[in-house]
Parts: sequence; structure tokens; C-alpha cells
Amino acid sequence: MTEQRPLVVCGIDDSPGARAALEEAVRTAARRGARVRAVGVYEPPETYGAWGYGPTAGIPLPRLAIYQQSERQAAREIVEPVLDRLRAELATMPPVDVDAVPGRPVEALVEVARDADELVVGHRGLGAVGSAVMGSTSLGCVLHAPCPVTVVPAPVPA
Repeated sequence: MTEQRPLVVCGIDDSPGARAALEEAVRTAARRGARVRAVGVYEPPETYGAWGYGPTAGIPLPRLAIYQQSERQAAREIVEPVLDRLRAELATMPPVDVDAVPGRPVEALVEVARDADELVVGHRGLGAVGSAVMGSTSLGCVLHAPCPVTVVPAPVPA
């Protein structure tokens, strides 16, 4: 029987805070000999039939599998530039899996982190007042995740 590597799950989106969280997750995994699962969460279409109003009503939506594939590709496009920057910094890159799952961010990330050793999420720096309080996703993850949670602040612009 082989021992499975520890798992660091990281919630991603196209924000500076999420990219900073991914960098932290990859560095942490490299130190621990762990693997990373970078997960984007998307809201699925309400129906998989047709949508629209007015003269364009009834535009068919792509099949669910195509929609999911598109979301996974969008997640990979967020992750790859971050990994490219870290390759020069880290002696050994941990394995990084990229995925996208449907749902609400807190519920989806808590579910994905069920078997994780750590969950890493970003915090969108919203200025002096907003930075004093965690965002709803990071707070929800801290309150409900089954593992330790690291909240990484967004980088401060130069």
C-alpha cells in the first residue's frame, strides 16, 4: 500500500487575492511534500435548455459537459501564469491539479476540502474598512471547513 501525499486545496478566481492564495498554497505544498488542488467555483446556468429575453429568447445553452469544460479551461488559464512564476523560485514544484466545480463558493470549497489537510483562500483587499473584516467566502470557509484554513490577503499595489 502506498502512502498518499497530503493535500492542500486552494480556491481560485480571477482576483489578485486568489492568485496570492494559489502562490501560498503551492509554496506550502512544496515545503510539506504535498499536492495542490486548485478549484474554481462557478454558478451553473439555471436551466440547461434555453435562455434569453426579447427577440433573442430561446438561445440554446451549451450542454453541461461543454460548460464544465469551459470553466475548467478558465481555471487553468488562471493557474498557469502563477505556476510559471513559481517554477523559477521553487526547487521542486508540487503536483497541481486544476478543477472547476459548480455551486456556491463556500459550500463547494468546504466539500472539496473534506479530505484536505489545508484549505487556502484569498481575501479581496477592499480598502481600510473592508480589509478589517474577512469577506463572506473566506469567513464561511473558516467557520465551516473540516480542516485548517489559511486566508491570504490580496497583495498591496505598489
